[in-house]
Amino acid sequence: MLQDEAVHPAEPHAETPDPSSMRAHYRAEGLVESDLAASPYNQFARWFKDATMAALHEPNAMVVSTADANGRPSSRTVLLKAFDDRGFVFFTNYNSRKGRELAENPAISLLFPWHPLARQVVVTGTAERIGRDETAAYFRTRPHGSQLGAWASDQSAPVASRAELEQAYEELAARYPEGEQVPAPPHWGGYRIAAETVEFWQGRHNRLHDRLRYVREHDSWRVERLAP
Repeated sequence: MLQDEAVHPAEPHAETPDPSSMRAHYRAEGLVESDLAASPYNQFARWFKDATMAALHEPNAMVVSTADANGRPSSRTVLLKAFDDRGFVFFTNYNSRKGRELAENPAISLLFPWHPLARQVVVTGTAERIGRDETAAYFRTRPHGSQLGAWASDQSAPVASRAELEQAYEELAARYPEGEQVPAPPHWGGYRIAAETVEFWQGRHNRLHDRLRYVREHDSWRVERLAP
């Protein structure tokens, strides 16, 4: 050490919370097989209504997990935009990381983390691009700024600076002013996830949670209970 080099003590900081001591006691009400709807999509509709009525922040937010051809996974939060008996739909840039991974490996998982209700829904299945007419119809319902953002952002690609991104947006805003129709980008669209399994997870006391999973068998569904 140089003689004139000062030694500085570590700066004081707030004590870091200990995650091992964080515990929540879940609800007593459970989930039994006789209460389930005939299909997982109908059961999801029931729970989605509950989450909406409970005023959860963005109840349609879900964690989307994909994997590349070598099985390396990645996850991100995406907004659910539609669901019916055909599956769950979200929209994205097809050139994004998830888009590239789904092109290599269409297997996908969705997780709805409704923590305030001590509930989760976990979907596994296969993703398939929806038709361009369906994509265009949804794109027209997006706010004008979101439409421009879909063109301005080369999602998941490196960008030199925030200024470069904002410049691209401003150029598009000048080309398509408010009130003028913005076409849906050809590299942007929807995916529909046809479910193979759908698990409904209800938190219970003593970590003895209820986990009921629908499993597709040809044109019908089988329900199984999983140990917590």
